[in-house]
This record gives sequence, C-alpha cells and structure tokens, in this order.
Amino acid sequence: MAHDPDILCIGSVLWDVIGRAPLHQRKGSDVPGRIIRLPGGVAMNIAMTLSHFGLRPGLLSAVGRDREGEELMAVARAMNMVTDHVYRSDDLPTDQYMAIEDTSGLVAAIADAHSLEAAGDKILRPLANGILGSANAPYRGLIALDGNLTLERLDHIASDALFAAADLRVAPASPGKATRLRPFLLHGRGTLYVNLEEAGLLCESVFETSKDAATALVAHGAQRALVTDGANPTCDATAQGAVRLKPQEVCVTRVTGAGDTFMAAHIAAEATGANREDALARALTAAAHYVSGGEPE
Repeated sequence: MAHDPDILCIGSVLWDVIGRAPLHQRKGSDVPGRIIRLPGGVAMNIAMTLSHFGLRPGLLSAVGRDREGEELMAVARAMNMVTDHVYRSDDLPTDQYMAIEDTSGLVAAIADAHSLEAAGDKILRPLANGILGSANAPYRGLIALDGNLTLERLDHIASDALFAAADLRVAPASPGKATRLRPFLLHGRGTLYVNLEEAGLLCESVFETSKDAATALVAHGAQRALVTDGANPTCDATAQGAVRLKPQEVCVTRVTGAGDTFMAAHIAAEATGANREDALARALTAAAHYVSGGEPE
C-alpha cells in the first residue's frame, strides 16, 4: 500500500501549550515570558522526530473532529505522517497538554488525555480488522507506544497475540504514569525507555545510576531497558549486557519532549542498522541538540 507506514506511533496526539520564562520561578509567581502552541503528545513527538530522520510514521490515536483536530491532522500530513488510521470522534474534543518551564526546567504540567482514554480499543482497530494486522497475520513492524493509554489498554497490548510479532518500544509519558508499564515487565515484552525516577517507580526502589536501574528492570522482566539520567550516563541494558554513554554538555533551553526525541532518534538509528553503542550515541546527540533549542541531528 502507498500509505503503509514505516512505524506505528500509538498514544497521545494533541496540542502542547507551553509557557517559558527566562528566569527562575517560585510558586505563585507571575513573570514575563513566551507562550507557544505546537503539536505534541508523546506519540506525536516521537512521530515528528522519526519523520525528521526520514521515516514515515503512522499514527494510532484519538483526535476530535473539532477545529483543533482538523488543524492537527493537517500538520501531521504535512510532516509525511500517515493519519488514515486515527480514530476521529464527533463527540470527543482534541486533547491538550499545558506546561510551564523556566531556566531550571519544567515547573509544572497538566496532561489532558481524556479523549484518548475514552476512545479505548477503538484506536487499535486497524491492528485487528485486517487493515494493518489481524489475529491470523499480526503486525510485524516497529511500534512506538506511550503510557498515556490506560493501564487496562497497556496490559492488553503487553499480553495480546496481536502484538506478539511487533517490535514494541514503550515510554511512560511521565513519572506519574510510569507504573502503568508494569505489564511489560510481567509479560517480558518490549523495550522500555524511562528515566531514573521512572525506573525506580517501576521497580519500587531507588537507584543511584542508570546502569543499576536498567539492569534491575531487566531482572524484573523487561526484555530491554534504556534509562536516562539527565547529564549523567545513559544505559541500554539487556540480558546479554549493558552499554553506557554520557550525554554531551549543552545549555538547556527547553525540556518538554526531550525524552521523546531521544527515544525516536534511537529507534531511527536502529532502523537503519546502527549497533547498540552507535544508536545510543546518535540518540543522545539528537536529544542534546533538542534541549539546546536546535533540531535533532
């Protein structure tokens, strides 16, 4: 098919509304800054970076038929994304995310993904009805999945035969949703992309290093785990061993979407044949360019 995607991105596709202040903020402070709106959501952020690296992502999500949804789909198509399989609802509004950032990073954020949660299994229909896959011919490609789906939906994906042949790459969306990924530990399926805090929440422990966290996730059942730790070394662990690399030092100007950029760049690198160390290096370089205000490279 002309519209066959190189990878499926399943999860939140929404609008980000982000306020950035050029100074440190205290609780209750009212400061000058900039407010921007841009396409966002974990699945959309990953898809945008994948598109930047020459892959054609397909979106599986829930987007309203409101003005915001129509505009968002137009932007996605302009970025060479396949939007044919997005569940479009007449009743559910397009989701949104609101964040405040200052010079120290993220101050606070609210993710309104209620429409995605309400849509439930409807977003996964193309993987079961023969369009992208079926019970007799499960989807065999790459899938980037985010933790904005409900625990019930994630447990279904982690255990269902429809996803058994896929190369699942999974992110938690935020520390507050990290424990939703436990079904992937239980069923030993997928590659997890988490930060040090999220790894601790998943393992109900506190880790000093990314290597400790990544190897613990594998010991708890993860097929593979990549753990970031800010400016400290990042670790990619499997049962066969671990690879660690330190990110380059940069001036941080934005943080929202950095983890998604890292994950997408890593997937893109491996999709083009990079080995584990090269893929990790390319992902860290892309994330560094992103947080410093540039385009991922």
